[in-house]
Amino acid sequence: MVERVQVPAEVARRRPAQGHWSRAWHRLLGKKVALASLVIIIGIYASGIFAPLVAPYHYSTQDLAQTRRGPSLEHPFGTDRLGRDLLSRVIYGLRTTVIVSVASVVSGALFLGVALGLVSGYFGKRVDSLIMRIGEVSAAFPEILLLILLAATLRPRILDFVRGIEDSLGFRGLVQTGIVDYFVIALAVAVFSWFGMARLVRGQVLSLRSAEFVDAARALGAPTSRILFSHLLPNISGIVIVVITLGLGGAAGSEFILSFLGIGVQPPVPSLGAMVAEGFGIGNLSLLRQYPHLILFPIGVIFMLLFAFNLLGDALADVFNPKTR
Repeated sequence: MVERVQVPAEVARRRPAQGHWSRAWHRLLGKKVALASLVIIIGIYASGIFAPLVAPYHYSTQDLAQTRRGPSLEHPFGTDRLGRDLLSRVIYGLRTTVIVSVASVVSGALFLGVALGLVSGYFGKRVDSLIMRIGEVSAAFPEILLLILLAATLRPRILDFVRGIEDSLGFRGLVQTGIVDYFVIALAVAVFSWFGMARLVRGQVLSLRSAEFVDAARALGAPTSRILFSHLLPNISGIVIVVITLGLGGAAGSEFILSFLGIGVQPPVPSLGAMVAEGFGIGNLSLLRQYPHLILFPIGVIFMLLFAFNLLGDALADVFNPKTR
Protein backbone atom coordinates (compact mmCIF):
# COMPACT_ATOMS: atom_id res chain seq x y z
CA MET A 1 0.00 0.00 0.00
CA VAL A 2 1.41 3.38 -1.03
CA GLU A 3 1.51 5.89 1.79
CA ARG A 4 0.23 9.34 0.94
CA VAL A 5 2.49 12.25 1.74
CA GLN A 6 0.72 15.43 2.77
CA VAL A 7 2.32 18.66 1.67
CA PRO A 8 2.43 21.26 4.45
CA ALA A 9 0.16 24.24 3.91
CA GLU A 10 3.08 26.69 4.03
CA VAL A 11 4.93 24.80 1.27
CA ALA A 12 1.80 24.67 -0.87
CA ARG A 13 1.30 28.40 -0.49
CA ARG A 14 4.89 29.04 -1.57
CA ARG A 15 4.40 27.21 -4.88
CA PRO A 16 4.20 29.65 -7.78
CA ALA A 17 0.74 29.85 -9.33
CA GLN A 18 0.47 28.60 -12.88
CA GLY A 19 0.02 31.56 -15.22
CA HIS A 20 -2.55 31.94 -17.97
CA TRP A 21 -0.10 31.30 -20.81
CA SER A 22 1.44 28.34 -19.01
CA ARG A 23 -1.98 26.75 -18.54
CA ALA A 24 -2.83 27.36 -22.19
CA TRP A 25 0.44 25.79 -23.32
CA HIS A 26 -0.09 22.68 -21.18
CA ARG A 27 -3.62 22.32 -22.53
CA LEU A 28 -2.29 22.62 -26.08
CA LEU A 29 0.32 19.93 -25.41
CA GLY A 30 -2.52 17.56 -24.62
CA LYS A 31 -4.00 17.95 -28.10
CA LYS A 32 -2.05 15.70 -30.46
CA VAL A 33 -3.90 16.82 -33.58
CA ALA A 34 -3.15 20.46 -32.79
CA LEU A 35 0.54 19.72 -32.23
CA ALA A 36 0.73 17.80 -35.51
CA SER A 37 -0.94 20.73 -37.29
CA LEU A 38 1.50 23.15 -35.67
CA VAL A 39 4.47 21.05 -36.82
CA ILE A 40 3.09 20.98 -40.38
CA ILE A 41 2.57 24.76 -40.42
CA ILE A 42 6.03 25.47 -39.02
CA GLY A 43 7.60 23.06 -41.52
CA ILE A 44 5.79 24.59 -44.49
CA TYR A 45 6.49 28.17 -43.42
CA ALA A 46 10.13 27.40 -42.63
CA SER A 47 10.64 25.85 -46.08
CA GLY A 48 9.15 28.97 -47.66
CA ILE A 49 11.23 31.37 -45.59
CA PHE A 50 14.47 29.49 -46.28
CA ALA A 51 13.54 28.57 -49.87
CA PRO A 52 16.99 29.43 -51.37
CA LEU A 53 18.61 27.06 -48.88
CA VAL A 54 16.00 24.28 -48.98
CA ALA A 55 15.11 24.08 -52.68
CA PRO A 56 17.36 21.73 -54.66
CA TYR A 57 17.21 24.00 -57.75
CA HIS A 58 16.42 27.61 -58.52
CA TYR A 59 12.81 28.11 -59.54
CA SER A 60 13.80 29.36 -63.02
CA THR A 61 16.34 26.64 -63.88
CA GLN A 62 15.19 24.91 -67.08
CA ASP A 63 16.10 21.57 -68.63
CA LEU A 64 14.23 21.12 -71.90
CA ALA A 65 15.37 17.50 -72.06
CA GLN A 66 13.41 16.75 -68.87
CA THR A 67 10.02 18.32 -69.66
CA ARG A 68 6.90 16.98 -67.95
CA ARG A 69 8.70 14.12 -66.27
CA GLY A 70 6.96 12.29 -63.45
CA PRO A 71 8.25 12.08 -59.88
CA SER A 72 11.72 10.55 -59.57
CA LEU A 73 14.69 10.58 -57.22
CA GLU A 74 16.20 13.53 -59.08
CA HIS A 75 12.90 15.41 -59.18
CA PRO A 76 10.62 14.16 -56.36
CA PHE A 77 7.64 16.22 -57.61
CA GLY A 78 8.49 15.83 -61.29
CA THR A 79 9.10 18.64 -63.78
CA ASP A 80 6.84 21.09 -65.63
CA ARG A 81 6.50 21.89 -69.35
CA LEU A 82 9.82 23.79 -69.35
CA GLY A 83 11.75 21.14 -67.44
CA ARG A 84 11.80 23.12 -64.19
CA ASP A 85 11.93 21.17 -60.95
CA LEU A 86 8.41 21.19 -59.49
CA LEU A 87 9.55 20.66 -55.90
CA SER A 88 11.74 23.76 -56.06
CA ARG A 89 8.93 25.81 -57.57
CA VAL A 90 6.51 24.63 -54.87
CA ILE A 91 8.98 25.65 -52.17
CA TYR A 92 9.51 29.08 -53.73
CA GLY A 93 5.73 29.32 -54.17
CA LEU A 94 5.41 28.78 -50.42
CA ARG A 95 7.69 31.76 -49.91
CA THR A 96 5.11 33.85 -51.77
CA THR A 97 2.35 32.43 -49.58
CA VAL A 98 4.31 33.20 -46.40
CA ILE A 99 5.10 36.79 -47.39
CA VAL A 100 1.57 37.64 -48.51
CA SER A 101 -0.28 35.93 -45.66
CA VAL A 102 1.91 37.27 -42.86
CA ALA A 103 2.08 40.81 -44.28
CA SER A 104 -1.67 41.04 -44.89
CA VAL A 105 -2.76 39.57 -41.53
CA VAL A 106 -0.23 41.53 -39.46
CA SER A 107 -1.06 44.85 -41.14
CA GLY A 108 -4.81 44.24 -41.47
CA ALA A 109 -6.29 42.03 -38.77
CA LEU A 110 -3.58 42.40 -36.11
CA PHE A 111 -2.70 46.09 -36.19
CA LEU A 112 -5.68 47.76 -37.85
CA GLY A 113 -8.38 45.38 -36.64
CA VAL A 114 -7.25 45.16 -33.02
CA ALA A 115 -6.56 48.90 -32.71
CA LEU A 116 -9.90 49.96 -34.21
CA GLY A 117 -11.75 47.32 -32.20
CA LEU A 118 -10.21 48.57 -28.95
CA VAL A 119 -11.01 52.19 -29.75
CA SER A 120 -14.54 51.39 -30.92
CA GLY A 121 -15.45 49.28 -27.91
CA TYR A 122 -13.86 51.54 -25.30
CA PHE A 123 -15.07 54.95 -26.47
CA GLY A 124 -18.40 53.88 -27.98
CA LYS A 125 -20.97 56.43 -29.20
CA ARG A 126 -19.94 58.33 -32.34
CA VAL A 127 -16.51 56.75 -32.63
CA ASP A 128 -18.04 53.31 -32.41
CA SER A 129 -20.75 54.15 -34.95
CA LEU A 130 -18.25 55.60 -37.44
CA ILE A 131 -15.86 52.63 -37.31
CA MET A 132 -18.62 50.03 -37.45
CA ARG A 133 -20.45 51.73 -40.33
CA ILE A 134 -17.25 51.89 -42.39
CA GLY A 135 -16.61 48.23 -41.71
CA GLU A 136 -20.19 47.24 -42.55
CA VAL A 137 -19.99 49.04 -45.88
CA SER A 138 -16.80 47.17 -46.79
CA ALA A 139 -18.30 43.86 -45.64
CA ALA A 140 -21.48 44.38 -47.66
CA PHE A 141 -19.72 43.69 -50.97
CA PRO A 142 -18.46 40.27 -52.11
CA GLU A 143 -14.91 40.07 -50.80
CA ILE A 144 -13.40 38.09 -53.64
CA LEU A 145 -14.78 40.48 -56.28
CA LEU A 146 -13.40 43.50 -54.43
CA LEU A 147 -10.06 41.74 -54.03
CA ILE A 148 -9.95 41.13 -57.77
CA LEU A 149 -10.95 44.74 -58.52
CA LEU A 150 -8.47 46.24 -56.07
CA ALA A 151 -5.57 44.03 -57.19
CA ALA A 152 -6.28 44.65 -60.88
CA THR A 153 -6.50 48.44 -60.53
CA LEU A 154 -3.65 49.01 -58.09
CA ARG A 155 -0.97 46.88 -59.69
CA PRO A 156 -0.40 48.91 -62.91
CA ARG A 157 -0.09 52.16 -60.96
CA ILE A 158 2.27 50.78 -58.34
CA LEU A 159 4.26 49.02 -61.06
CA ASP A 160 4.75 52.31 -62.92
CA PHE A 161 5.78 53.98 -59.66
CA VAL A 162 8.41 51.32 -58.87
CA ARG A 163 9.76 51.42 -62.41
CA GLY A 164 10.09 55.18 -62.07
CA ILE A 165 12.16 54.59 -58.92
CA GLU A 166 14.36 52.14 -60.83
CA ASP A 167 14.90 54.66 -63.63
CA SER A 168 15.72 57.48 -61.22
CA LEU A 169 18.17 55.39 -59.20
CA GLY A 170 19.69 53.72 -62.26
CA PHE A 171 19.32 50.06 -61.32
CA ARG A 172 17.08 47.18 -62.39
CA GLY A 173 15.72 44.09 -60.75
CA LEU A 174 13.37 45.53 -58.15
CA VAL A 175 10.26 44.61 -60.14
CA GLN A 176 11.62 41.14 -60.94
CA THR A 177 11.81 40.27 -57.24
CA GLY A 178 8.00 40.36 -57.12
CA ILE A 179 7.87 43.10 -54.48
CA VAL A 180 5.10 44.92 -56.35
CA ASP A 181 2.90 41.84 -56.50
CA TYR A 182 3.60 41.04 -52.84
CA PHE A 183 2.62 44.55 -51.81
CA VAL A 184 -0.53 44.71 -53.95
CA ILE A 185 -1.92 41.33 -52.87
CA ALA A 186 -1.06 41.90 -49.20
CA LEU A 187 -2.70 45.34 -49.30
CA ALA A 188 -5.81 44.00 -51.04
CA VAL A 189 -6.24 41.20 -48.50
CA ALA A 190 -5.48 43.50 -45.52
CA VAL A 191 -8.13 46.04 -46.56
CA PHE A 192 -10.89 43.45 -46.21
CA SER A 193 -9.52 41.42 -43.29
CA TRP A 194 -9.64 44.01 -40.51
CA PHE A 195 -13.39 44.30 -39.93
CA GLY A 196 -13.97 40.79 -38.59
CA MET A 197 -11.21 41.23 -36.03
CA ALA A 198 -12.38 44.75 -35.14
CA ARG A 199 -15.96 43.61 -34.55
CA LEU A 200 -14.85 40.71 -32.39
CA VAL A 201 -12.46 42.84 -30.31
CA ARG A 202 -15.16 45.52 -29.93
CA GLY A 203 -17.59 42.98 -28.49
CA GLN A 204 -15.02 41.77 -25.97
CA VAL A 205 -14.07 45.31 -24.93
CA LEU A 206 -17.73 46.30 -24.47
CA SER A 207 -18.08 43.56 -21.85
CA LEU A 208 -14.80 44.44 -20.11
CA ARG A 209 -14.75 48.25 -20.07
CA SER A 210 -17.02 48.38 -16.99
CA ALA A 211 -15.06 45.71 -15.09
CA GLU A 212 -13.59 46.51 -11.70
CA PHE A 213 -9.96 46.38 -12.82
CA VAL A 214 -10.69 48.98 -15.52
CA ASP A 215 -12.46 51.25 -13.01
CA ALA A 216 -9.50 50.85 -10.66
CA ALA A 217 -7.08 51.83 -13.43
CA ARG A 218 -9.13 54.94 -14.21
CA ALA A 219 -9.27 55.86 -10.51
CA LEU A 220 -5.48 55.61 -10.29
CA GLY A 221 -5.16 58.03 -13.21
CA ALA A 222 -3.94 55.57 -15.85
CA PRO A 223 -3.95 57.08 -19.36
CA THR A 224 -6.31 55.70 -21.98
CA SER A 225 -3.50 54.08 -23.97
CA ARG A 226 -2.37 52.16 -20.90
CA ILE A 227 -5.90 50.96 -20.16
CA LEU A 228 -6.35 49.81 -23.75
CA PHE A 229 -3.03 48.04 -24.31
CA SER A 230 -1.98 47.02 -20.78
CA HIS A 231 -5.32 46.09 -19.21
CA LEU A 232 -7.89 45.32 -21.91
CA LEU A 233 -5.71 43.83 -24.67
CA PRO A 234 -4.10 41.09 -22.48
CA ASN A 235 -7.57 39.94 -21.44
CA ILE A 236 -8.65 39.36 -25.04
CA SER A 237 -5.32 38.06 -26.35
CA GLY A 238 -6.58 34.47 -26.48
CA ILE A 239 -9.37 35.18 -28.94
CA VAL A 240 -7.03 37.41 -30.96
CA ILE A 241 -4.57 34.53 -31.36
CA VAL A 242 -7.36 32.23 -32.55
CA VAL A 243 -8.56 34.73 -35.16
CA ILE A 244 -5.02 35.46 -36.34
CA THR A 245 -4.39 31.73 -36.80
CA LEU A 246 -7.52 31.30 -38.89
CA GLY A 247 -6.77 34.57 -40.70
CA LEU A 248 -3.38 33.31 -41.86
CA GLY A 249 -5.09 30.36 -43.51
CA GLY A 250 -7.68 32.63 -45.11
CA ALA A 251 -5.01 34.98 -46.44
CA ALA A 252 -3.06 32.06 -47.91
CA GLY A 253 -6.25 30.87 -49.62
CA SER A 254 -6.97 34.34 -51.01
CA GLU A 255 -3.46 34.61 -52.44
CA PHE A 256 -3.88 31.18 -54.04
CA ILE A 257 -7.20 32.16 -55.67
CA LEU A 258 -5.94 35.52 -56.96
CA SER A 259 -2.84 33.92 -58.46
CA PHE A 260 -4.96 31.15 -59.98
CA LEU A 261 -7.13 33.80 -61.65
CA GLY A 262 -4.03 35.49 -63.06
CA ILE A 263 -4.16 38.75 -61.08
CA GLY A 264 -1.94 37.71 -58.20
CA VAL A 265 1.82 37.23 -58.19
CA GLN A 266 3.02 37.26 -61.79
CA PRO A 267 5.72 35.13 -63.47
CA PRO A 268 8.62 34.59 -63.23
CA VAL A 269 7.99 34.66 -59.45
CA PRO A 270 6.36 31.29 -58.65
CA SER A 271 3.03 30.98 -56.87
CA LEU A 272 1.04 27.85 -56.07
CA GLY A 273 -2.11 29.29 -57.61
CA ALA A 274 -0.31 30.23 -60.84
CA MET A 275 1.26 26.77 -61.00
CA VAL A 276 -2.18 25.13 -60.78
CA ALA A 277 -3.56 27.50 -63.42
CA GLU A 278 -0.64 26.64 -65.70
CA GLY A 279 -1.30 22.93 -65.14
CA PHE A 280 -4.97 23.33 -66.04
CA GLY A 281 -4.03 25.23 -69.19
CA ILE A 282 -1.96 22.44 -70.69
CA GLY A 283 -4.23 22.22 -73.72
CA ASN A 284 -6.60 19.30 -73.32
CA LEU A 285 -7.83 16.95 -70.65
CA SER A 286 -5.90 13.95 -71.97
CA LEU A 287 -2.57 15.68 -71.36
CA LEU A 288 -3.69 16.62 -67.86
CA ARG A 289 -4.49 12.97 -67.19
CA GLN A 290 -1.00 12.02 -68.38
CA TYR A 291 0.73 14.59 -66.16
CA PRO A 292 -1.44 14.91 -63.02
CA HIS A 293 1.60 15.82 -60.90
CA LEU A 294 1.55 19.31 -62.40
CA ILE A 295 -1.48 20.21 -60.29
CA LEU A 296 -1.67 17.51 -57.61
CA PHE A 297 1.44 18.59 -55.70
CA PRO A 298 0.68 22.36 -55.58
CA ILE A 299 -2.95 21.68 -54.64
CA GLY A 300 -1.90 19.07 -52.07
CA VAL A 301 0.51 21.45 -50.35
CA ILE A 302 -1.96 24.36 -50.12
CA PHE A 303 -4.71 21.98 -48.97
CA MET A 304 -2.45 20.61 -46.25
CA LEU A 305 -1.58 24.13 -45.10
CA LEU A 306 -5.19 25.36 -44.95
CA PHE A 307 -6.38 22.17 -43.26
CA ALA A 308 -3.64 22.46 -40.62
CA PHE A 309 -4.57 26.09 -39.93
CA ASN A 310 -8.22 25.14 -39.43
CA LEU A 311 -7.38 22.27 -37.08
CA LEU A 312 -4.99 24.45 -35.08
CA GLY A 313 -7.52 27.29 -34.90
CA ASP A 314 -10.22 24.95 -33.55
CA ALA A 315 -7.81 23.58 -30.96
CA LEU A 316 -6.74 27.07 -29.85
CA ALA A 317 -10.40 28.06 -29.49
CA ASP A 318 -10.83 25.20 -27.01
CA VAL A 319 -7.57 26.04 -25.24
CA PHE A 320 -8.50 29.68 -24.61
CA ASN A 321 -12.19 29.03 -23.95
CA PRO A 322 -12.72 29.33 -20.16
CA LYS A 323 -15.83 27.12 -20.33
CA THR A 324 -13.77 24.12 -21.47
CA ARG A 325 -11.06 24.36 -18.81
